[in-house]
Amino acid sequence: MAMTTLLAPRKLRPADLSRVALVGLRTRKLRTALSALGIAIGVAAIVAVLGISSSSESGLLAEINALGTNLLTVTNGQSLFGQTAELPNAAPAMIGRIGPVSIVQYTGSVTANVFRSPLIPSIDTNALSVDAASLGLPRAVGTSMAKGTFLNAATATEPVCVLGAAAAQRLGIDRVYSGERVWLDNMWFYVSGILKPAVLTPEIDSEVLVGFPAAEKYLIFDGHPSEIYLKVEPSSDTAAVDSVLAATANPEAPNQVDVSQPSAALVAQADAKSALNGLFLGLGAVALLVGAVGVANIMVISVLERRSEIGLRRALGATKGHIRTQFLAEAILLAFLGGAVGIGLGVISTAIYASTKNWAVVIPPLAWGGGIGASVVIGAIAGLWPAIRAARLSPTEALWTV
Repeated sequence: MAMTTLLAPRKLRPADLSRVALVGLRTRKLRTALSALGIAIGVAAIVAVLGISSSSESGLLAEINALGTNLLTVTNGQSLFGQTAELPNAAPAMIGRIGPVSIVQYTGSVTANVFRSPLIPSIDTNALSVDAASLGLPRAVGTSMAKGTFLNAATATEPVCVLGAAAAQRLGIDRVYSGERVWLDNMWFYVSGILKPAVLTPEIDSEVLVGFPAAEKYLIFDGHPSEIYLKVEPSSDTAAVDSVLAATANPEAPNQVDVSQPSAALVAQADAKSALNGLFLGLGAVALLVGAVGVANIMVISVLERRSEIGLRRALGATKGHIRTQFLAEAILLAFLGGAVGIGLGVISTAIYASTKNWAVVIPPLAWGGGIGASVVIGAIAGLWPAIRAARLSPTEALWTV
């Protein structure tokens, strides 16, 4: 009596599965490229957003560390009646007596407008302010001269000024030469220099600075400082100095003094920028969703076009599992290729943008790892139903369409 031997269906090896999946993609190159493009755009958006955000934060923190976190500012606050309070004239000297304080410089707000020439309408102030400044201000606020020289003991008594970086740009002055001047409070002031941007104290950028003696002589200035900049010894406790500054600057009314740490404000600004990343990540997720729909669509069309192939494979012994695995692998591979291209585009975009800002290029692992992971998951989800549909085709029904 003859014995019937049942042969168990062989499983597809990974090498065979990848070869079979690649055949389906290679034979429809244009369609594959267009389908992968949606995934690539979504992943590129996510990688670029996370990469640029991380590079920006890294660059900002590096700049803060280079400038130091030991800069404190003291400004005049408000009185009980809501009016602008005044700091005592002796406030800078009193602050300088605090042991850990190494540098004290200050400015005073002057009521005046500055124009490029007397022909400019008085309403076109360009949002510039005029301040009296002490002679060591650039060093205290962490900046230096871009052009020319800062005020000195001689020029501080004369109608001479120094322009902040933004002030010079708005006034249309990009160089300093003998005789360069601006129209300040109905008289000419000669320009002796232009400051570089002050990262920690951006208010300096839009100021026109004159000497205290000149401000009192020509601009009807009362001599009271409005903002005091001080640096604490790096080895000392900045918070401890912060706690006594208000009472030291104005012992009679410490509640009318505002104390801040500019580096802390910049760190908070970096955090605020990071909070906006959620919006752009959402847009990237939408692009990924559109890409997933494209992959699902191309796989459904592929099943319809390849019914004869499916029928032939089934007739030659391929199981439903083989067919299902093949089409699912094609969808995952298609999404993976799109994700890989998207990561490359995102990294290139981040590198180009970071290089223009002189930042280090930082691509967090979450960006490229999440991009690849999301691509694979989207490919699996998008290809699941077409793969099941392909596996359900019977050999006779599929071959009947040949």
